[in-house]
Amino acid sequence: MPARSVVTWNCLVSSFVQHDRLHDAVFWFRELVRSGDGLSEGSLVAVLPAFGSPQLVHGLAMKSALDSFSAVANSLLNSYCTCGAVCLAEKLFNQLTFRDVVSWNTMITAFAKSNLPARALELFSMMEGQGALPSEATFSSLLHACTSVNGQGHGKSVHAKSIKHNLNTAVFVSTSLVDFYTKCVGRRDARQVLEEMHNKSTACWNALISAKSDGDVPALFVILRDMLRSGVSPNEVTFSSLLKDPSLLDLWQIHSLVTRLGYDGNDYVSSAIISSYVSHGFVSDALAYGVTLDPDYCNVSMNVLAGAYNKAHMYQETKEILLHQQSRDNISWSILINACARNGDYAEAFGFFKQMRISGHHFDNYISVSLLSICTKINSLVLGRLVHGLNIKTGSGCSDTYVCNLLLDMYAKCGRIEDCLKAFEEMEDRNIISWTAVISGLALNGFSRKALAWFKAMEEAGFKPDKVAILAVLSACRHGGLVQEGMEIFKRIEAEYSTEADMEHYICVVDMLCKCGDLEQAGAVIRGMPFRPSTILWRTFLQGCNKYGMLDTQVFS
Repeated sequence: MPARSVVTWNCLVSSFVQHDRLHDAVFWFRELVRSGDGLSEGSLVAVLPAFGSPQLVHGLAMKSALDSFSAVANSLLNSYCTCGAVCLAEKLFNQLTFRDVVSWNTMITAFAKSNLPARALELFSMMEGQGALPSEATFSSLLHACTSVNGQGHGKSVHAKSIKHNLNTAVFVSTSLVDFYTKCVGRRDARQVLEEMHNKSTACWNALISAKSDGDVPALFVILRDMLRSGVSPNEVTFSSLLKDPSLLDLWQIHSLVTRLGYDGNDYVSSAIISSYVSHGFVSDALAYGVTLDPDYCNVSMNVLAGAYNKAHMYQETKEILLHQQSRDNISWSILINACARNGDYAEAFGFFKQMRISGHHFDNYISVSLLSICTKINSLVLGRLVHGLNIKTGSGCSDTYVCNLLLDMYAKCGRIEDCLKAFEEMEDRNIISWTAVISGLALNGFSRKALAWFKAMEEAGFKPDKVAILAVLSACRHGGLVQEGMEIFKRIEAEYSTEADMEHYICVVDMLCKCGDLEQAGAVIRGMPFRPSTILWRTFLQGCNKYGMLDTQVFS
């Protein structure tokens, strides 16, 4: 171009931002600054979304005296709120010499969605005091704030003011009103608000249906019937709300209506139908419906269907569905790898994981769980360490307690108790399962006294042992011959731990006593059982008697 103006530069920068090429947008903005063609308020508004933090643009706006323009100030406010810096946004807001309705709405909306929704109501009072006229967005955000704080009085006041400004029938306001009355006042009042509206939109009806706080399913069908009679057609949001927790009869009726209105090809509606059939135990109905869908247009439904196959232990069918998908997302890969893990196809699972990484999908907690379970089953320390390294590299699962517990179990069962203890020390959040994994690992690797010490440390840390933790420490006492300590813990099960011993606990204690030759006490434990001894328990006891040559001794006399 022989001549360029600031408008030309702004169009270029704005186009790159719209196409999500943020690096290019920043580059050409810098070229604009170097060109000497000057900056306008449009320049800063255009480039602002390309920066992760608005502070750089804010500094430049102050330096170039463009922060006094309302478009720049409002864009900065919105950017601060979008990145979660509401306090900085409020500081800027307080410094503004001129505030229009956009400025007020930006701050009111930000506070309404934050953990300080009451502050949105305070700002509205200030807005009224300064004579600024509210808009549809103002009342919609205020009603959201009232819903968050369950403020019936404030919500009704906002309703009255929306009527005063003739905005109560606006789409967003009317939808927010129905939502507020349903959640904070009652469905009857919400229905009355809806009846007073001249133009009842689908969104308003959906707000009434989706907020089923009282779980009154028959009432929802009355609302749906009235919605249909009023000439408003339900959409995918309506059906998704109705399919959250229907009875089987209701599910059949909704499914029929979905088919009649032509929504059975909608991905989200179809996935909700499949999930509902599975939740009722009608897996065959879910599968029969799922195979009629087009896999190229129903990616979510295919994932739900594959999950249903996986739960039904039909792993080959699970793999067939997902392998026929043209595009697989992270959920698809996760279900596919999990199916292989549960079916024992361990090499195939890692092969699919490699394909997933090559295709550019990210490593998440669900995939980490599947791979770590495989490493534990095949006692592969090498693969387990590679998965652990990938967890650290990607940051996936490092703060997830469930994933960390699987790491503990993997290292313990692979014989690396040092790595198990190190992983435990690095955990941010530990639960009873974490402690149990370490105690069990120590017992498994022959460190019985250490396992007992960890059990005591767990109690001192404030964790009350459950049945699994007690079984783990009893196993440690059995392997280490710590009869006195084991019997002491066994006697505390009901008195201090408020639980009852299972058959596994009795087998463990009897085996511990028999291995040490204390057959009389083992017999006493068996006589004191509140239920019939199992075959395994008798076999354990008789093996002890045989070992010490006491088959003819009357241990039960």
